[in-house]
Amino acid sequence: MIDETLAWRDSGQYSVEGLELEAKLIERLIARDERAFNDLVRAYERRVFGLVLRMLGQRAEAEDLTQEVFVQVFKAIGTFRGESKLSTWIYRIAVNLCKNRAKYLRVRHAGEQDQLDDVAERLPPSQARHANVAQVDRPDEAVAGRQVEEIVRRSIAEVDESFRECLILCDVEELPYEEIAEITQLPVGTVKSRIFRGRAQLRELVERKLGEKIR
Repeated sequence: MIDETLAWRDSGQYSVEGLELEAKLIERLIARDERAFNDLVRAYERRVFGLVLRMLGQRAEAEDLTQEVFVQVFKAIGTFRGESKLSTWIYRIAVNLCKNRAKYLRVRHAGEQDQLDDVAERLPPSQARHANVAQVDRPDEAVAGRQVEEIVRRSIAEVDESFRECLILCDVEELPYEEIAEITQLPVGTVKSRIFRGRAQLRELVERKLGEKIR
């Protein structure tokens, strides 16, 4: 059953069959089925890790926090009421934990940001559908594409935290405004505003690193 769940999850299609598979997984989690926990991790780990890494910008911290996300999900699954998709609820937990960890790291003056390279087996932002965060259209893209992608990844981690979470959820995770609002507990209008401002800030950061304007 987990293979079917993974196929549905990767397709991003929430069919009736997919919802039934999710419901069964939730039932098993509530029953404290450890195999269900493993299935949960397999189904969501890649995307959660990608989200957390881009939020925190440090690989070691992201690996540690990703594990904590799933532990918290498993502990709190009994409080899940099905008022949103399971993935939305998981993302909400991940985002909140990221915020807390980021505050902790700032207080403790954590070390330099780790390089964001080939992470979470996710498509690079420039290959994501409608990924405005990485639409760096350059004449020499065929030659310097990988370098530009690296600059974009580094720049994402420098965007103001309040803008970054909405930016990543929209332009990297490709979630609709309404779902981002559910995850962040923000009004849709605020989500749109933060995405707009985040994109502007990201463009400025990328242009500064490239040494030229992005067309």
